[in-house]
Amino acid sequence: MRVLHTYNIHRSFGGSDSTTAATIAVLRARGIEVEEFVRDSRDLPANLAGKFTAFAGGLYAREAVREFAEVLRRRRPDVVHVQELYPLISPWILPCCTRAGIPVILNCNDYRLSCPIATHYTRGAACYRCAGGREYWCVLRNCRASLSESLAYALRNASARHFGLFSRHVHRFVVHSEYQRDFLTARAGIEPGRVVLNYCAIALPPKSVADPAQGGYVGFAGRFAREKGVEVMVEACRLAGLPMRFAGDAPRHPAVRPEDDASFVMTRSPAELAEFYRGARVIVVPSLWSETFGIVPAEAMSHGIPVVASRIGALQETVRDGETGLLAEPGNAADFAEKIGRIWTDPGLARRLGRNARRRVESEFSHQAHFDRLARVYAQAIAQAGGATPVRTPWR
Repeated sequence: MRVLHTYNIHRSFGGSDSTTAATIAVLRARGIEVEEFVRDSRDLPANLAGKFTAFAGGLYAREAVREFAEVLRRRRPDVVHVQELYPLISPWILPCCTRAGIPVILNCNDYRLSCPIATHYTRGAACYRCAGGREYWCVLRNCRASLSESLAYALRNASARHFGLFSRHVHRFVVHSEYQRDFLTARAGIEPGRVVLNYCAIALPPKSVADPAQGGYVGFAGRFAREKGVEVMVEACRLAGLPMRFAGDAPRHPAVRPEDDASFVMTRSPAELAEFYRGARVIVVPSLWSETFGIVPAEAMSHGIPVVASRIGALQETVRDGETGLLAEPGNAADFAEKIGRIWTDPGLARRLGRNARRRVESEFSHQAHFDRLARVYAQAIAQAGGATPVRTPWR
């Protein structure tokens, strides 16, 4: 089988980028021939010209569409697996697949289908105003904190919806949690039969499982974005009087004071991140937005480290309360402090949660489990190929 993976690398490496890399590695390790059609946002200049290129490409990336059609003609993949299209590829490659009779799988790593900024989180709170074809709210609320960017994001979503680029040309929408599946069918109007669940692929560390009871700090890994709730963890650790350590995308965070027992590391490789996880007694995921899966908690669980996460979105599915970790109310530092403290002061609880966490990853998030589910999705899409309705690009 030949699969053409199509994706736009983000300027800041994130969960969807690691998910894409993991899926490609899983397929190649099992003998699947993987081709890649890639654009990289880091190639854009950080000036007005770069912003204009991103804006135009999100609506219709003429050169990318032309090159993609040529790749389809030359390589004739059995299936096209799309991860991310904005801003340098654009959804206008999808009709090319329909005309070629090649099925399309779309990975839904976020809420891009129903939210122009992909998070349903703005101004410090959840927001669902754009769902159902009301993208203008992105402009009215200035969700990108820049009217020009908010307009660009709203226009590209509205354009894709108007021309049915996803609804008419994608055979299967792959989600990473039951929560996300229910959300997309209810809010994005996707038929339930076209939405399939496949948890993200998490590598199982070759080392023995860590002993969380010996961990020396409360850990946070990830971007220091507002929706990640770093401030909540900082306040929780202050209340509990516990040391905290951060593996983030910056050397400091403004919420941390000089008197806090806190340190920062910049992990530059999977091995360094693994050591960070293994040195923690508990990993905290205090997200304020509804994560679609939760790469960080799953990675920590693979090392046998328990997790305290927000009771929101798919986190409450990835982390089973009382079994593989504990859940706390989003934004409630006192609740997080209590849950973190319970694990910190009870070695038996920490070890039990850690063992269960590792077993969960082995059974449901492993590379083999991911591949088995994905192979079924490919087979279903190939069997269905040819059912979508072709349309012509309005600009030619």
